[in-house]
Amino acid sequence: MKQLLLVLGLLSAIASQATLAADPPPAPAGSGVASNSGAAPGSDAAPAAASGAAKSAGDAGGAAKAAEPAAAKTMPSTVLVRVVTSMGNFTIELLQERAPLTVAHFLKYVDQGYYSGTIFHRVIPNFIIQGGGFDTEFKLKGNTTKIFNESGNGMTNQRGTVGFARPPEPHGGDVQFYVNLFDNATLDPNQTRWGYAVFGKIVQGMDVVDRIGNVATGAKGPFKEDAPLQPVVIERIERVNP
Repeated sequence: MKQLLLVLGLLSAIASQATLAADPPPAPAGSGVASNSGAAPGSDAAPAAASGAAKSAGDAGGAAKAAEPAAAKTMPSTVLVRVVTSMGNFTIELLQERAPLTVAHFLKYVDQGYYSGTIFHRVIPNFIIQGGGFDTEFKLKGNTTKIFNESGNGMTNQRGTVGFARPPEPHGGDVQFYVNLFDNATLDPNQTRWGYAVFGKIVQGMDVVDRIGNVATGAKGPFKEDAPLQPVVIERIERVNP
């Protein structure tokens, strides 16, 4: 019940901020995570089984691949990015074999420097930290495109994994991402709903993620709760050599 309330809270946050970018995933049992731009794990706008998601991915994959030609094909076998924040750094290994469209989409914004100066605007202990869409003035950054939901890729929202936030629309994610502080099965797809796509995992700096996950939060900017009272800034996200 607590998880459901957390997920619903994420959705209501999204509904009240129609102009927000992406919403975080719904919170796991005992914790809740929601995205602020309309994409939040734990809730779904259009039900779809995990197998259905995989099948849809095949259908939509062709169009998506046409839009982002062979980005995954040219990438090295292991792709790492370093997230440099005002509280320390952590490194993500991107799972391009499991989530090729999402990884290519994320790297497009990394390479553009889009994430520089954005913040972690949503922090829920034992659930998730979410960021990448708002600047330090809590203004939503624009000029983004949507990505197909690859939550049917077999990856689960375990502690230390990185997923793509989205609004209630299954394919509404654009730039916001989250890191799981807990094993959040409520964010995974099932036979009646879309989940939140996992596209990476923390390979270094989980202690930094945990510190961010324990900062004091409350009402800030457009958010009534769960926003860090002192900004946690993403100074930049950069590719690093394996």
